[in-house]
Order: sequence, then structure tokens, then C-alpha cells
Amino acid sequence: MHTTVTFKGQLPLVGVNEKGQKTRFDATMDFSGPAKYATPMDTVLEALGACSMMDVIAIIKKMRKELTLLQADLEAERAEEHPKVFTSIHIRYRMKSPDGTLADLEKAAGLSMEKYCSVAAMLRGSGCKITWSTELA
Repeated sequence: MHTTVTFKGQLPLVGVNEKGQKTRFDATMDFSGPAKYATPMDTVLEALGACSMMDVIAIIKKMRKELTLLQADLEAERAEEHPKVFTSIHIRYRMKSPDGTLADLEKAAGLSMEKYCSVAAMLRGSGCKITWSTELA
């Protein structure tokens, strides 16, 4: 994997991966006016949700269940001192499915969090406690 992040005199920073896809990063501090884009820490939290949801979607589909909605709401706490790493994150998964059950979602979320999600593994490796809950929409 390779990416380049560039600053051209003002925010946002622009990251470009090896496929040419762009991500813009902003800051909460006032470098160049109000933030228009997510901060790097916002994108890490979003990446956790997206990484895990990709797993859950794949697992639910392997169960041969129809998935009409999957949502992950993430709440995070950060250290008060620098570096202000995530210390805890809770993910609430919500699924809508005509034939999927809460037990299906619980199994898929558990497999993602305990085995497959690379972002979760990296965050846990830094000492972050990750918990999750599930519900049907």
C-alpha cells in the first residue's frame, strides 16, 4: 500500500492513494477558517466502522440472508493528554433484514470484532477497549 498526503499552504490536506482516490483532512483548530472535512481521528473512527461493516455484510451474505440496512454508530473516548489516542470505543450495530435475526447479527459482529477487522486489531493493540452491541431496525 502507498499513499501521499499533501499540504498546499492551507487546509485541507489531501491524501491520494495508489489508485488515485482522494481523501481530504481538516482540523478542528482554526488554521484557515471553519473545518469543512473530517479530522484524521474522525477518519480513523469511520474506518473502524467501515472495516467492521464490510466484514458483517460479507458474513450475513454468506449466511444467505438479505440485508436491506446496516448501520454502525460509534462513540469514542480519547485520552486527555497527548497523544490523545482512543481509549474506548463502543459500536452499536443496527440491521434491517426480512430474514436475518438478531442472533445472525450478533454472530457476524462478534466474528468481525474478534477475528477479521484489521482496524479493530490495530486499535486494540494501542490499548483501546472496543465493545459492541446489536439491534434490529
